[in-house]
Amino acid sequence: MNISDLDLDRGFFQFTLPYRWQYWIGWVIGMIMILAGIVTNPAISLVGLLFVGLCSPGSLEADLHKVRQAAPKPEDLEREALEKGFSIDSWWMGRTSYTPTTDPSDWILPAPGPATWNENQYVPHGDGTPLPEHPVNVGTPRPATISTYGIMMLLFVLGLCIGAWYAVENSTPEEDLTFLPYVALGVGALWSIIGYFRYKMQRQMADTPTSLVRSVAVGNPELVGQVRPSNSGVLRVVVDGHPNRIIPNCVNFHWSYEVKIRETTTDSEGKKQTREYWRTIREDSGGVPFILNDGTGGILVKPTTFKRTDMGQYLKRWESNHADSLKKELGMEFAARLFTGGNVVKHRWTVYALRVGNPVYLIGTTKSRPQQDVQNEGLDGTLQNTLLEVVGEDAPGVKATLQRGTELANLGRMRSSFEVMMIPLCLTLGGLVVTLINL
Repeated sequence: MNISDLDLDRGFFQFTLPYRWQYWIGWVIGMIMILAGIVTNPAISLVGLLFVGLCSPGSLEADLHKVRQAAPKPEDLEREALEKGFSIDSWWMGRTSYTPTTDPSDWILPAPGPATWNENQYVPHGDGTPLPEHPVNVGTPRPATISTYGIMMLLFVLGLCIGAWYAVENSTPEEDLTFLPYVALGVGALWSIIGYFRYKMQRQMADTPTSLVRSVAVGNPELVGQVRPSNSGVLRVVVDGHPNRIIPNCVNFHWSYEVKIRETTTDSEGKKQTREYWRTIREDSGGVPFILNDGTGGILVKPTTFKRTDMGQYLKRWESNHADSLKKELGMEFAARLFTGGNVVKHRWTVYALRVGNPVYLIGTTKSRPQQDVQNEGLDGTLQNTLLEVVGEDAPGVKATLQRGTELANLGRMRSSFEVMMIPLCLTLGGLVVTLINL
């Protein structure tokens, strides 16, 4: 599939199906629950609707994934790529690692590899035209007003409100189910608040015109390009200090170390209950300035100044039945028993990173660089973009954000304003109506 074959304006309705096997499993289970609930218990159908809705991708996401899979990648970018998939690092110790095989934030169209980059990353790339995936070339996508997700979630909201009303009307005084409408109202209100902030970010991304680096001025531009190394170099991230957990060529990162704790409790009736949960023990983050090059030129970006950073899904995850050393194992087990009364049954390290060659999208503040910094890099100032830098400072009506992926990739994963805002509001209003009826 080619990007030119796609209609990026999806109109009113788009039927979507999962494109990852994990979501296919959830989707099929959801459909089975919907059918089973029709002949047994409607509550099962409600859960099934939720499963199918959450496992259905956005109206553009699956098709953009097909384009991404079909697009040829430069050999030098492939050599830099991490080995993807699941691997067993130590069977005896129960150590495994996993790198996701699909990346919704990756390039959709071919991007220039390191072998074609200029030594001076500030100058235009090649003939100076914008990169193939730049918004001036592909335009701004518009998701369908309603998709499979929207249909399923509308049915879920309708069923939840009717179910809450029916349960209260037919409950006995001993059951006291009058709290159900309040639950629906509370969930709807919380969902609406989350949807509002998502809507604001989507509108900012869709409505803000994308600037070209070669003509960018002081202000609050939207920029899309490729991560290139600056004079500050790149980071070789050693996750939690272990030599076997290394991620090279990073310009921004965040890693966390978590343990799964298993607790067994006994209630007053002598019944035992076991629960498991993950607890974060350590984490770290950092970054170095990098250059965003959109094909027309490069500009310096300081990632650590951004409060809103989205590096997409995790880059790699390691799991183990044991800590890195016997000393750490004993110390962690002692701490778990002392503070939680449980046992540590699993260890997990997860890293998120923005790396050299990755696509990047940002809205930030451009301001003049200190003259000394320009001179230290040996720049003569003939290119306007060499005199500016991008920082993560907000402005009135503008929320600075830094995201891995281009505008096409980020908007391609998003849902319509109707699905983001109106469906949660329907649940809020439905919960309010049911609450008032039962007063």
